[in-house]
Amino acid sequence: MMIAEKKKIVVLTGAGISAESGIKTFRDSDGLWENHRLEEVATPEAWKKDPELVTRFYNARRSQLAEVKPNAGHFALVELEKYFDVTIITQNVDDLHERAGSKNILHLHGELTKVRSTLHPSLVYHWGYKEIKIGDICQNGSQLRPHIVWFGEAVPKMKEATEITEKCDIFIVVGTSMVVYPAAGLINEVKMSNPKYIIDPKKPAINLDKSTIFMEEPATTGVPKLLQELVKKYV
Repeated sequence: MMIAEKKKIVVLTGAGISAESGIKTFRDSDGLWENHRLEEVATPEAWKKDPELVTRFYNARRSQLAEVKPNAGHFALVELEKYFDVTIITQNVDDLHERAGSKNILHLHGELTKVRSTLHPSLVYHWGYKEIKIGDICQNGSQLRPHIVWFGEAVPKMKEATEITEKCDIFIVVGTSMVVYPAAGLINEVKMSNPKYIIDPKKPAINLDKSTIFMEEPATTGVPKLLQELVKKYV
């Protein structure tokens, strides 16, 4: 008797799932991120202009990350791996998916718990939750910076994310507004006939085709519900 191959699920996660763990998003109503404009702390120009400010900003983000925990949405995605071949493509820079126990995670926008060399981007180091200081240098002597893809920088793992998405059987979007490109364009790489699910408290400002099901829920309730639904339907 042949064992059926597990269906491939790709899950695209955004700031919404992390926000439910207490991590602030940059798309607050006032357009500020911890009282800073994005241009001041999340661009290559900001780093060149005031590396100390940018360093302090990400040190605060790292410190906050150490105090929060994965939520029911994260854990439901881990549970999904028991029944499906799951890859998580995340726009988030936190490590909550890892801490929940997910196995296959692709970070599109970098990782807060890592740092990299300013002049040699391939030199990446695990840093944990401690502070980066001006004067912390890589093995080649250049200043370390957050391992974050800033606005205006290329997204190095986008090609890999696209290739993974093209091969999926089911595509799930959790907690993202679908307005940050190129990540938002991944849904267009899914085969037209394959089911797509979007879980978010607010309907995204995109046209949904007939194969896309929108669940108006936060991740903490929506992902566990979808888990049960998919297991009933496919397992």
